[in-house]
Amino acid sequence: MAYKFIDNYRERGARKKLVGLLKEKGISDERVLAAMEKVPRHYFFDQTFWTQAYKDIAFPIGDGQTISQPYTVAYQTELLHIKRGEKVLEIGTGSGYQTCILLELGANVYTIERQENLFKRTKHVLPQIGYPAHFFCGDGSKGIPEHAPFDKIIVTAGAPIVPEILLKQLKIGGILVIPVGDEKAQKMLTILRISETDYEKIELDTFRFVPLIGDQAW
Repeated sequence: MAYKFIDNYRERGARKKLVGLLKEKGISDERVLAAMEKVPRHYFFDQTFWTQAYKDIAFPIGDGQTISQPYTVAYQTELLHIKRGEKVLEIGTGSGYQTCILLELGANVYTIERQENLFKRTKHVLPQIGYPAHFFCGDGSKGIPEHAPFDKIIVTAGAPIVPEILLKQLKIGGILVIPVGDEKAQKMLTILRISETDYEKIELDTFRFVPLIGDQAW
Protein backbone atom coordinates (compact mmCIF):
# COMPACT_ATOMS: atom_id res chain seq x y z
CA MET A 1 0.00 0.00 0.00
CA ALA A 2 1.28 3.46 -0.89
CA TYR A 3 0.93 5.86 2.05
CA LYS A 4 -0.15 9.00 0.17
CA PHE A 5 -2.61 10.85 2.35
CA ILE A 6 -4.43 13.19 -0.03
CA ASP A 7 -8.00 14.17 0.81
CA ASN A 8 -9.46 16.80 -1.50
CA TYR A 9 -12.94 17.98 -2.53
CA ARG A 10 -13.45 14.95 -4.78
CA GLU A 11 -12.96 12.45 -1.97
CA ARG A 12 -14.93 14.55 0.51
CA GLY A 13 -17.78 14.81 -1.98
CA ALA A 14 -17.72 11.04 -2.51
CA ARG A 15 -17.97 10.49 1.26
CA LYS A 16 -20.93 12.84 1.50
CA LYS A 17 -22.68 10.90 -1.25
CA LEU A 18 -21.89 7.61 0.51
CA VAL A 19 -23.40 8.93 3.75
CA GLY A 20 -26.56 9.82 1.83
CA LEU A 21 -26.75 6.22 0.64
CA LEU A 22 -26.25 4.91 4.18
CA LYS A 23 -29.17 7.06 5.34
CA GLU A 24 -31.33 5.59 2.59
CA LYS A 25 -30.38 2.11 3.80
CA GLY A 26 -31.55 2.88 7.33
CA ILE A 27 -28.54 4.20 9.25
CA SER A 28 -29.96 6.99 11.41
CA ASP A 29 -27.41 7.72 14.18
CA GLU A 30 -26.12 11.19 13.28
CA ARG A 31 -22.86 10.70 15.18
CA VAL A 32 -22.12 7.51 13.24
CA LEU A 33 -22.97 9.19 9.94
CA ALA A 34 -20.72 12.14 10.80
CA ALA A 35 -17.85 9.76 11.58
CA MET A 36 -18.39 7.92 8.29
CA GLU A 37 -18.28 11.24 6.45
CA LYS A 38 -15.08 12.35 8.19
CA VAL A 39 -12.85 9.23 7.99
CA PRO A 40 -11.07 9.04 4.59
CA ARG A 41 -11.81 5.45 3.49
CA HIS A 42 -9.54 5.78 0.44
CA TYR A 43 -6.53 5.92 2.80
CA PHE A 44 -7.05 2.18 3.30
CA PHE A 45 -6.77 1.39 -0.42
CA ASP A 46 -3.82 1.27 -2.74
CA GLN A 47 -4.02 4.45 -4.83
CA THR A 48 -4.74 2.30 -7.90
CA PHE A 49 -8.12 1.40 -6.39
CA TRP A 50 -9.21 4.77 -4.98
CA THR A 51 -12.19 4.79 -7.36
CA GLN A 52 -13.57 1.83 -5.38
CA ALA A 53 -13.18 3.44 -1.95
CA TYR A 54 -16.58 5.13 -1.72
CA LYS A 55 -18.69 2.42 -3.24
CA ASP A 56 -20.80 0.57 -0.68
CA ILE A 57 -18.87 -2.67 -1.15
CA ALA A 58 -16.30 -4.77 0.68
CA PHE A 59 -12.86 -4.90 -0.95
CA PRO A 60 -9.83 -7.24 -0.60
CA ILE A 61 -6.93 -5.88 1.47
CA GLY A 62 -4.60 -8.90 1.32
CA ASP A 63 -3.91 -11.85 3.61
CA GLY A 64 -7.36 -13.25 2.79
CA GLN A 65 -9.08 -10.28 4.48
CA THR A 66 -11.36 -7.48 3.29
CA ILE A 67 -12.18 -3.92 4.27
CA SER A 68 -15.83 -4.19 5.28
CA GLN A 69 -18.69 -2.69 3.32
CA PRO A 70 -19.40 0.83 4.67
CA TYR A 71 -23.00 -0.12 5.45
CA THR A 72 -21.78 -3.03 7.59
CA VAL A 73 -19.35 -0.77 9.46
CA ALA A 74 -22.06 1.80 10.11
CA TYR A 75 -24.59 -0.92 11.10
CA GLN A 76 -22.32 -2.54 13.68
CA THR A 77 -21.16 0.82 15.02
CA GLU A 78 -24.72 2.04 15.47
CA LEU A 79 -25.56 -1.06 17.53
CA LEU A 80 -22.75 -0.29 19.98
CA HIS A 81 -24.19 3.09 21.12
CA ILE A 82 -20.68 4.42 21.73
CA LYS A 83 -20.26 7.12 24.36
CA ARG A 84 -17.14 9.29 24.41
CA GLY A 85 -14.41 7.84 26.58
CA GLU A 86 -15.75 4.28 26.61
CA LYS A 87 -13.27 1.43 26.50
CA VAL A 88 -13.97 -0.61 23.36
CA LEU A 89 -12.47 -3.92 22.27
CA GLU A 90 -12.36 -4.55 18.52
CA ILE A 91 -11.78 -8.14 17.43
CA GLY A 92 -10.21 -8.09 13.95
CA THR A 93 -8.39 -4.83 13.18
CA GLY A 94 -8.16 -5.63 9.47
CA SER A 95 -7.50 -2.47 7.49
CA GLY A 96 -8.13 -0.25 10.53
CA TYR A 97 -11.12 1.52 8.97
CA GLN A 98 -13.60 0.37 11.61
CA THR A 99 -11.02 1.30 14.25
CA CYS A 100 -10.96 4.86 12.96
CA ILE A 101 -14.75 5.14 13.04
CA LEU A 102 -14.74 4.05 16.69
CA LEU A 103 -11.96 6.51 17.50
CA GLU A 104 -13.82 9.29 15.70
CA LEU A 105 -16.72 8.65 18.09
CA GLY A 106 -14.39 9.21 21.02
CA ALA A 107 -13.88 5.59 22.06
CA ASN A 108 -10.70 4.37 23.75
CA VAL A 109 -10.00 1.49 21.35
CA TYR A 110 -8.15 -1.75 22.04
CA THR A 111 -7.91 -3.62 18.75
CA ILE A 112 -6.47 -7.07 18.05
CA GLU A 113 -5.48 -8.68 14.72
CA ARG A 114 -4.14 -12.19 14.16
CA GLN A 115 -2.55 -11.47 10.75
CA GLU A 116 0.89 -10.04 11.49
CA ASN A 117 1.16 -8.16 8.19
CA LEU A 118 -2.13 -6.34 8.77
CA PHE A 119 -1.21 -5.66 12.40
CA LYS A 120 2.10 -4.05 11.41
CA ARG A 121 0.45 -2.01 8.64
CA THR A 122 -2.36 -0.58 10.75
CA LYS A 123 -0.12 0.07 13.76
CA HIS A 124 2.12 2.10 11.42
CA VAL A 125 -0.54 3.89 9.36
CA LEU A 126 -3.32 4.83 11.78
CA PRO A 127 -1.25 7.13 14.03
CA GLN A 128 0.03 8.87 10.89
CA ILE A 129 -3.51 9.85 9.92
CA GLY A 130 -4.46 10.97 13.43
CA TYR A 131 -6.05 7.81 14.81
CA PRO A 132 -3.93 6.28 17.60
CA ALA A 133 -5.30 3.13 19.25
CA HIS A 134 -3.95 0.30 21.42
CA PHE A 135 -2.79 -2.33 18.90
CA PHE A 136 -2.34 -6.02 19.67
CA CYS A 137 -1.32 -8.99 17.52
CA GLY A 138 -2.85 -12.31 18.53
CA ASP A 139 -5.88 -14.58 18.73
CA GLY A 140 -8.85 -12.23 18.83
CA SER A 141 -11.28 -15.01 19.69
CA LYS A 142 -9.79 -14.89 23.20
CA GLY A 143 -10.14 -11.13 23.48
CA ILE A 144 -7.58 -9.23 25.56
CA PRO A 145 -8.35 -10.41 29.11
CA GLU A 146 -5.44 -8.54 30.67
CA HIS A 147 -7.14 -5.24 29.68
CA ALA A 148 -10.71 -6.26 30.51
CA PRO A 149 -13.38 -5.30 31.35
CA PHE A 150 -14.64 -3.39 28.31
CA ASP A 151 -17.70 -1.16 27.92
CA LYS A 152 -18.28 -2.46 24.41
CA ILE A 153 -16.91 -5.29 22.24
CA ILE A 154 -17.23 -5.50 18.45
CA VAL A 155 -16.31 -8.60 16.46
CA THR A 156 -15.66 -7.97 12.75
CA ALA A 157 -15.50 -11.61 11.64
CA GLY A 158 -18.09 -14.39 11.54
CA ALA A 159 -18.05 -16.76 14.53
CA PRO A 160 -19.64 -20.22 14.87
CA ILE A 161 -20.65 -19.42 18.47
CA VAL A 162 -20.38 -16.54 20.90
CA PRO A 163 -17.07 -17.14 22.70
CA GLU A 164 -17.73 -17.34 26.44
CA ILE A 165 -14.39 -15.71 27.11
CA LEU A 166 -15.55 -12.53 25.33
CA LEU A 167 -18.76 -12.36 27.36
CA LYS A 168 -16.70 -12.47 30.54
CA GLN A 169 -14.68 -9.46 29.34
CA LEU A 170 -17.79 -7.24 29.15
CA LYS A 171 -18.65 -4.85 31.96
CA ILE A 172 -22.10 -5.21 33.46
CA GLY A 173 -24.25 -3.00 31.23
CA GLY A 174 -21.82 -3.53 28.35
CA ILE A 175 -22.72 -4.52 24.79
CA LEU A 176 -21.16 -7.17 22.53
CA VAL A 177 -21.90 -7.01 18.78
CA ILE A 178 -20.96 -10.18 16.90
CA PRO A 179 -21.98 -11.98 13.68
CA VAL A 180 -22.70 -15.66 14.42
CA GLY A 181 -23.46 -18.48 11.98
CA ASP A 182 -21.73 -20.77 9.51
CA GLU A 183 -19.03 -19.83 7.01
CA LYS A 184 -21.61 -18.76 4.40
CA ALA A 185 -23.81 -16.38 6.41
CA GLN A 186 -24.15 -15.04 9.93
CA LYS A 187 -26.84 -13.34 11.99
CA MET A 188 -25.80 -10.13 13.69
CA LEU A 189 -26.26 -10.44 17.44
CA THR A 190 -26.22 -7.81 20.16
CA ILE A 191 -25.65 -9.12 23.66
CA LEU A 192 -26.18 -6.95 26.73
CA ARG A 193 -24.58 -8.06 29.97
CA ILE A 194 -27.27 -7.69 32.63
CA SER A 195 -25.36 -9.08 35.62
CA GLU A 196 -22.46 -11.35 36.50
CA THR A 197 -24.36 -14.32 35.09
CA ASP A 198 -27.21 -12.93 32.95
CA TYR A 199 -27.18 -11.72 29.35
CA GLU A 200 -29.86 -10.44 26.96
CA LYS A 201 -29.46 -11.47 23.30
CA ILE A 202 -31.10 -9.86 20.25
CA GLU A 203 -30.82 -11.46 16.80
CA LEU A 204 -30.80 -9.06 13.86
CA ASP A 205 -30.04 -9.08 10.11
CA THR A 206 -28.00 -11.54 8.07
CA PHE A 207 -24.48 -10.66 6.89
CA ARG A 208 -21.48 -12.39 5.40
CA PHE A 209 -18.10 -11.91 7.09
CA VAL A 210 -14.73 -13.57 6.75
CA PRO A 211 -14.45 -16.29 9.43
CA LEU A 212 -13.20 -15.57 12.95
CA ILE A 213 -10.21 -17.86 13.37
CA GLY A 214 -8.82 -18.86 16.73
CA ASP A 215 -8.98 -21.23 19.68
CA GLN A 216 -12.52 -20.05 20.54
CA ALA A 217 -13.79 -20.04 16.92
CA TRP A 218 -13.07 -21.90 13.67
